[in-house]
Amino acid sequence: MQRDKCGELRREAAGRKVVLAGWVHRVRDLGGITFVDLRDASGIVQLVLRNAAHLSREDVIRIAGTVRLREARNPSLPTGDIEVEAEEVEVLSRAKPLPLSVAEEGLPSEETRLRYRYLDLRRPQMQRNLRLRHRACMAIRTYLDREGFVEVETPMLTRSTPEGARDFLVPSRLARGTFYALPQSPQLFKQILVTSGIERYFQIVRCFRDEDLRADRQPEFTQLDLEMAFLEDPEELFPLLEGLASYVFRETIGVEIALPLPRLPYAEAIAHYGSDKPDLRFGMEIADVSSLFAAGPLRLFAEVVAGGGAVRALPVPGGAGRSRGELAKLEEAAQGHGLPGLAWVKLGEAVTSSFGKHVSAETLSAIAAQTGAHRGDLVLLAAGRPEVASTALGDLRLRLAAELSLIPQDRWALAWIVDFPLFKEGEGRLESEHHPFTSPRDEDLPFLARDPSKVRAKCYDLVVNGIELASGSIRIHRRELQEQIFRILGIGEEEAERRFGFFLRALEYGAPPHGGIAFGLDRWVMMMAGEDSIREVIAFPKTTTGACPLTDAPAPVDEGQLRELGLRLEP
Repeated sequence: MQRDKCGELRREAAGRKVVLAGWVHRVRDLGGITFVDLRDASGIVQLVLRNAAHLSREDVIRIAGTVRLREARNPSLPTGDIEVEAEEVEVLSRAKPLPLSVAEEGLPSEETRLRYRYLDLRRPQMQRNLRLRHRACMAIRTYLDREGFVEVETPMLTRSTPEGARDFLVPSRLARGTFYALPQSPQLFKQILVTSGIERYFQIVRCFRDEDLRADRQPEFTQLDLEMAFLEDPEELFPLLEGLASYVFRETIGVEIALPLPRLPYAEAIAHYGSDKPDLRFGMEIADVSSLFAAGPLRLFAEVVAGGGAVRALPVPGGAGRSRGELAKLEEAAQGHGLPGLAWVKLGEAVTSSFGKHVSAETLSAIAAQTGAHRGDLVLLAAGRPEVASTALGDLRLRLAAELSLIPQDRWALAWIVDFPLFKEGEGRLESEHHPFTSPRDEDLPFLARDPSKVRAKCYDLVVNGIELASGSIRIHRRELQEQIFRILGIGEEEAERRFGFFLRALEYGAPPHGGIAFGLDRWVMMMAGEDSIREVIAFPKTTTGACPLTDAPAPVDEGQLRELGLRLEP
């Protein structure tokens, strides 16, 4: 029996016999005549039934009937010009009273939504999100196939090579006392694939990290992973990646992205926006006003500048009227970043400041000029280590811009953040800013031996509206350089062989220069769907505690399974 699709019927179908099947979305009993909204994957259509009071929401039915024009058109539905007069009705499955509404009449708790996810996923918004995710994946595959990439699957069971987060471990039954790890990323496998002659690799891949969760983080997540051979400079890769991003935005949500994308060095991003993933949809740039205080009468600021610190300033449009109580809350937020406090200048009818009479009118005017502030604005000033001062003001920038509705919600601002430091300070030793397989900038190689903190990396992040969408780098392709980086990171020869020996050996047999990137697919779809959490674009996500209410995972296993693995639980 040929089934028609509910959401595809239009005026032209009037008078035609159809067979429909789907879920009962709504029931309106008018006594003798019942109107039923029937829903399938294509949409909703109104049915007219006689004596159908026995139907309940989410019952599954099949009907045969005739399409007719509606007397009162419903402009909110694509099928609003017609209705179907049902002549035969068959109930295929009954639904119990619902724990949540599929018709989106208010949402219950997230726990309830996830426990009854099969109902939650029937809601139009969730159907839309999953279809949007599908379109994004199809666009990615179409574009990369056209560019000569080959999709290759990499192992889910591998060895533990920690990349900054805890691994999920899987005990081996056949080799007791040993463990597989679920991959945090396919990093080493994709580099080996390129070394194996797969010059252009990609994969839409599941990855795993045992870390604390938040709105844009899950213990298992999906990323678009790709790698290319014979790359030595990020600029060789950017045109292809920009074309990919532009194509996916256009094909998925109809948004055109202007190319080429701007490049913003890491140091400038921190200095001007207080973040390595700046939101560029609005202004309010942070300015360096250190020179105004280097030899000035304000001793505290002068001492900070003399000690290698900085005085940074943030303009706040229309902020001159803020009360002392409001300013105190902003100062409290800045103190949370380790600053002793904030200074301020109000450009009201009269120019006032927290400096009292210690700073001249000329200096106050210079502060306004350097920050681009105007009459009626407020300028916040922070003094301290340059990165600390900027980071504190960067957080206030985002907070105040949201409060003042300065962030355009219909704009997409994409940029590359480049020239990251190769290393960062860890607990008593240096750590990788990205990961230990990132290549140093060629001109900075001499610093590896005498001052590694000065080395910049050939790495790059793609930032969209203040969110890191992708991160990548040109990789190290020579064993001797990789071993030198390991030594700087405190990974000795024995440990390097134990953890990465298989990879180091691959670099000895003709590894081409190569580079790549990984896009957070869940985040990308979340942004395009206009959602605030990646859980809204993942079919079966975990809660913030890592639990799955649908299956009640994680769950205990019986003693027999543990014995097979040679494991015993501590009390």
